[in-house]
Amino acid sequence: MGRIFTLSLTAALNPTLLAATTLMLTLMKPKRLLSGYLAGALVTSIACGLVLVFTLNGSSTSSTAKHTVDPVLNIVLGALILLVAFVVGTGRDTRRQARSARKREAAKDKPPPRWKRQLSKGSARDTFVVAILLSFPGASYIAGMDLLSKQSLGTFATVLTVIGFNLIMLLMLELPLIGYATRPAGTEVAVARFNGWLSQRGAHAALIAAAAIGTLLIGRGIINW
Repeated sequence: MGRIFTLSLTAALNPTLLAATTLMLTLMKPKRLLSGYLAGALVTSIACGLVLVFTLNGSSTSSTAKHTVDPVLNIVLGALILLVAFVVGTGRDTRRQARSARKREAAKDKPPPRWKRQLSKGSARDTFVVAILLSFPGASYIAGMDLLSKQSLGTFATVLTVIGFNLIMLLMLELPLIGYATRPAGTEVAVARFNGWLSQRGAHAALIAAAAIGTLLIGRGIINW
């Protein structure tokens, strides 16, 4: 069960979830947006989890999950992430930066992606729909359900574990909502500070996070070798 818990934390690092949460915190009425997105994410992820956990064992999907979390793949992926973080952090990617600047200049008149436009509307219904479309399982989620399918738990216990897995995976959405419910004024101040920090230090924080994720993947690959 410990490995299942670890995979739920890894699944919480889903780039789409992190990007959507960060975006919603910078928009008007973030509480409403987060609530709609959380509801949609729970519907999709729990439904997919139940389907996976009751069909994975012995299936080709299970074999795919095993291959995905293979130690060699973890080490290689972690090394690539660390390499990218090193190149960007040391300023050695000047060509990429120049290309990115040209693309940003060319994209000024282009509308943002549809899912970002939907999130920006400020409707919980819209974020609910966006979350349903964006919350399909990734590698860590499939691996977690694969492990859970082999625990020989009863049906009720399995369902509760799937729900718990998803609640942990969606902590990035739940923590701000808990703050709004228990300390609304303090949470508003914290979100404002976060937005200010993000505009100043967001790129640096992303590099640190990438380095941490890369190191974690390499360590997990070595441990599971």
